[in-house]
Amino acid sequence: MWNKQEAMNLIEETALIPIIRVDSSETALQVADAFLEGGVSIIEVTFSVPGAVDVVSELSEKLGDKVLIGTGTVLDGATARQAILAGSEFIVSPIYSRDLIETARRYSKPVFPGAVTPTEILEAYTMGADAVKVFPCGNLGGASYIKAVKAPLPQVPVIPTGGVNIDTAGPLLDAGSFALGVGSAITDKKAIAAGNFGKITENVKAFLSVIAEHKK
Repeated sequence: MWNKQEAMNLIEETALIPIIRVDSSETALQVADAFLEGGVSIIEVTFSVPGAVDVVSELSEKLGDKVLIGTGTVLDGATARQAILAGSEFIVSPIYSRDLIETARRYSKPVFPGAVTPTEILEAYTMGADAVKVFPCGNLGGASYIKAVKAPLPQVPVIPTGGVNIDTAGPLLDAGSFALGVGSAITDKKAIAAGNFGKITENVKAFLSVIAEHKK
C-alpha cells in the first residue's frame, strides 16, 4: 500500500508512466519485471482489456510493495472504485468527470484525467485532478502544444500521452511536462508476442536516459 504523496513523488521523480495492454496476469507480470529490470517501478494497466481487474489484483498481490500499479482507460467513478479495490494506486483516464475525480480522491489515490483544451485542462485540475493527462498529445502538436498550454497554466502538472516516443520525450519534458505516459514505444507488442522482454527493458533504459538529460 502506497500513500498518495509517495505515489506522486515517485511519478514526479521517475517522470515516466509505462502503459501496458495485456490480457493475462502472467504476461503483465513478465512486463512488470522487465520494467523493474530497466529501472522503473511504475506500471499502468489499461482497463480496456478483458480481465484487467484480475491482472491488477494479481500484480498488486505479487508486486505491490515494489511496483506502483495504476489503472488506465477508466471512464467513470464506478470503474475507478473497482480498480482501486483491486489494488490500483493511481487512476488515469482519457476523459474527465467530477464523478471520476471525486471517487479517486475519496480513496486518496492520485487521479490523472484526460483533457485537451486549456479550458478543459483547468476545469479538470480545479475539480481536483492531481495532474492532467493531455491526450492525444501527438495529434495536437506534441511539445509545441504543451509549451503553449503551460504558458498560461504553469500551475497545472500535465502528462502528455499519445505519440510519445524516444524522439519526442526530451522536447516534451523541456516544454514543462510533469511526466510522460508511454505505451507502444516501450511495451512493444511484437517483442511481447515473441517473448522478448529484454527489448522492453532496453526501451525503458533508453527513456530513462533521455529523461535524466531533460527533466527539470
